[in-house]
Amino acid sequence: MLTQIKSKIRNSITVKEQVIQDDALLSELQTLIEACIDSLKDGGKIIFCGNGGSFADAQHLSAEFTARFERERSSLASVALGTNSSTLSAIGNDYGYEYVFSRELESIGQDKDIFIAISTSGNSKNVVEAVKVANAKSIKTWGWTGQGAGKMADMCNTLRMPSSNTARIQECHIMLGHILCGAVEELYFK
Repeated sequence: MLTQIKSKIRNSITVKEQVIQDDALLSELQTLIEACIDSLKDGGKIIFCGNGGSFADAQHLSAEFTARFERERSSLASVALGTNSSTLSAIGNDYGYEYVFSRELESIGQDKDIFIAISTSGNSKNVVEAVKVANAKSIKTWGWTGQGAGKMADMCNTLRMPSSNTARIQECHIMLGHILCGAVEELYFK
């Protein structure tokens, strides 16, 4: 068992080492950091969505903006779509689960916002539908995906993790999410 545990840790480290070497990926993250700062200064908000573990990551990262990350400071405007269970169930029941994020984004999204759509495959129907709405509303959008990026590859800017393994992709998403939160927090309040 110890050998298997070490193997999983090594696999995670290997993927993160590939992220370090991917200047295009890190440059895109830097662009996203700058866009988030500009959006917040302009009165916009950072909007997240995702399913399953990515839903948890969306909530986690949104909370880092609204509560705090590493320092005491004013709250930063952020929301994770789908966290109001009444809204989620009403939209799912009335329109279908594939519209649970897009319908909510349609009501609260503005062109000065930033939208971070998390899908390890890049093909989650409800996330793709939300990206369509974001594009229609001229909301700057970044898809956080795995290496293929799926349908989202041609729909928005993407941060593509160099893996097809869901666990490794999600580990990188939360790592880059923490980097995003820390950088925005530091630079916004400088």
